[in-house]
Amino acid sequence: MEKKISILIIYTGGTIGMVNDPVTGTLVPIDFRHISDQVPELRRFGFNLESFSFDPVIDSSDVSPGTWVRIAEAIAAGYDRFDGFVVLHGTDTMAYSASALSFMLSGLEKPVIFTGAQLPIGVLRTDGKENLITAIEIAAARENGMAVVPEVCIYFENKLLRGNRTIKYSAEHFNAFVSPNLPPLAEAGIQIRYNRNIIRYPTVRRPLEISGSFDARVVVLSLFPGITRETVHAIMFTSGVRGLILETYGTGNAPTLGWFLEELNAFIGGGGIVLNVSQCQAGSVEMGLYETSAGLRSAGVISGRDITTEAAVTKMMKLLGSGLPADRISSMLARPLCGEMS
Repeated sequence: MEKKISILIIYTGGTIGMVNDPVTGTLVPIDFRHISDQVPELRRFGFNLESFSFDPVIDSSDVSPGTWVRIAEAIAAGYDRFDGFVVLHGTDTMAYSASALSFMLSGLEKPVIFTGAQLPIGVLRTDGKENLITAIEIAAARENGMAVVPEVCIYFENKLLRGNRTIKYSAEHFNAFVSPNLPPLAEAGIQIRYNRNIIRYPTVRRPLEISGSFDARVVVLSLFPGITRETVHAIMFTSGVRGLILETYGTGNAPTLGWFLEELNAFIGGGGIVLNVSQCQAGSVEMGLYETSAGLRSAGVISGRDITTEAAVTKMMKLLGSGLPADRISSMLARPLCGEMS
């Protein structure tokens, strides 16, 4: 007899898990042990569905590296028992969490699908039911005994996106997430069509390992016309900062003003690491293409190519927390580790 597929639903918090309290009329977290009462369609799967809820649940605005560690530990604890994992998470920081998990879970061979909702699952027009149902179906999808999508992904509004390539771009539309520089790994219509050419499959089988050390001494500096030296200095030289995500214009361009390069040189000379990402949602950093980025390259700024800010922040935190020497961290920032850049 074929073994029944088992999926673990991890509820961290967020809009998807809210229902109306019949007494107070307010939104309260659902008890996910009774999720099939809210989504009776789940009974038709025939899967073994179990749930684990954070207590207390966490609003996505309060997510921290400690949250990522808790999610990873829940996955690790159930890794041998479950065929896939669905993580229910608030939308505001979902792209950060999915990116962080992609860097934490080495040797992953099972799906970890983040999803959520713009409207609570207990609301009549909710998008949460479809998101949850399809996320579970994708987490359970197998072919020749192997997971179809053994990656950390985000499923939202008919599209499965690589987690570390995803950004939230809308606060009100159901299609709240986009992946500007990588096509969807799957699209759900009448059938779920997988884009197997870009899904990352393990080339060497090895046990799952979790690396949960983060160094959050990272800042993001987004350039704008008229930015002053005082502002740049205050951000770069905030006490203890080790890593700077520099959001530049277009293909990685920045002011050619002497003082700006002096501040960069001082920060890097003092042991700081700078990663250049574009403010544009789509496209890639190409340092040296224009004179306005040549100075950054000369100063030792690292090109983030087409990485998202969310992935850049979590990757920088992860590498800074690894204890590796600065030259090794710089080398790893410049190349893809788990599909986060082209």
